Amino acid sequence: MKVCLVCSHGGHLSEMLRLMEAFEGHEAFFITYDSIRTRQLQRRYLLHNIGKSPWRMLRAAIATLRILRRERPEVIVSTGSEIAIPAFYIARLFRMKTIFIESWTRVVQPTGTGRIVYPVSDVFLVQWEALLSRYGKKARYEGAIV
Repeated sequence: MKVCLVCSHGGHLSEMLRLMEAFEGHEAFFITYDSIRTRQLQRRYLLHNIGKSPWRMLRAAIATLRILRRERPEVIVSTGSEIAIPAFYIARLFRMKTIFIESWTRVVQPTGTGRIVYPVSDVFLVQWEALLSRYGKKARYEGAIV
């Protein structure tokens, strides 16, 4: 199975790297931000940091569209941050499965990205039971994942 791993280059990347054992035996690639750390990843597409810029979000969406059309992953997994937004909405258009894992650092307050991708996520996991009440019925608590 081909898996697309989408995350920003800081703590979200650290969380994703802790999950890499789960992707053994699968063809996995990253969509992440360009940094010294991410240049060391084997299969990766590096984008410019979106931040809060609508123009950078548009540019990232176009780049992500091209990547997903080329790669055609069966599932997209994200630990956040805003880089997941264009990936999840484009995945919905292509009928690709999506899994969002809310950050381990979010105990009672959801992330902005989590709130935005929740409606289009096929699987939405929270790592603290207290966070379930902040989302709808789709959110699942399976314990600490990372």
